[in-house]
Amino acid sequence: MGSQLALKSRIASTQSLEKIFNAQEMIASSHIARAREVALNAKPYSDAIFDAVQALAEHTHIDHPIVKSDEKNPRVAVLALTSDRGMAGAYTSSIIKETESLLARLMDKGKEPQLYVYGRRGVTYYKYRNRKVAVSWEGDSDKPGVEVAESISKTLLDAYMLPADKGGVSELYIVFTEFVNMVVQKVRVLRMLPVEVVPEARQDSGPIPESTAAQATPLYTFEPSLEKVLNAIMPKYIQSRIHECLLTSAASETASRQNAMHTATDNARNLVDELTRKLNASRQASITQELTEIIGSADALNKEEE
Repeated sequence: MGSQLALKSRIASTQSLEKIFNAQEMIASSHIARAREVALNAKPYSDAIFDAVQALAEHTHIDHPIVKSDEKNPRVAVLALTSDRGMAGAYTSSIIKETESLLARLMDKGKEPQLYVYGRRGVTYYKYRNRKVAVSWEGDSDKPGVEVAESISKTLLDAYMLPADKGGVSELYIVFTEFVNMVVQKVRVLRMLPVEVVPEARQDSGPIPESTAAQATPLYTFEPSLEKVLNAIMPKYIQSRIHECLLTSAASETASRQNAMHTATDNARNLVDELTRKLNASRQASITQELTEIIGSADALNKEEE
């Protein structure tokens, strides 16, 4: 009887968890379409600014912090984008794992990484292990706003522009999760500053026509000056890249939560079915035992009467 009560209690608690998991899955399903749309809408603007910076860096000989870092400064900034809430499977743990790998690689190169963390789960992870975090942000990791991107970009840009003798950094890295589709989300590492020049791939298909060769190295005129243009575009570039990473990470977090809750719901249902079978078997065994005892008692009474 005691085992049956224990099984009934486990079935009831598992059914309650199943309802919670199913509710979380439905909420994530309703949010994922919006999160994907917002991330896709922000991408063209970010790509346009990045292409402009790439063009300036590739086709002009400039000496500006946006493309040139202080090689004598070993300090670098690493921003990890984690989640505020749990129930998202291995979302945060994958980001932390990649962040730790990046920190190890940087330290092997003689760098001194400074950690910046966005998301309550990541902040809790590093605080619990007494790891130093330069600056942290929390709140709305599944629906990040422009205000958060502005705050993060301003903090990182101030650290990048600060002189080395005053604690400035020479490079900016960001670890985030790229949304590929509903099933696949990839953790990526992006170096935001200084900008890496990525030359356009060109297939070797014979001599280059004169018209193409003439377009290969465009000339730029800067008004009012090159330095002022770069100073104006650098904050917009950093903010747009961080905002895009925040939005695609939010879409990835929502997709990871939906997948995790779907799996948890299926596991809870399977566990309920298994516990129900055990309960039925226990009931059948109890009934069989009672019948055996009744029959045995009846046989004993009949023998005494004879």
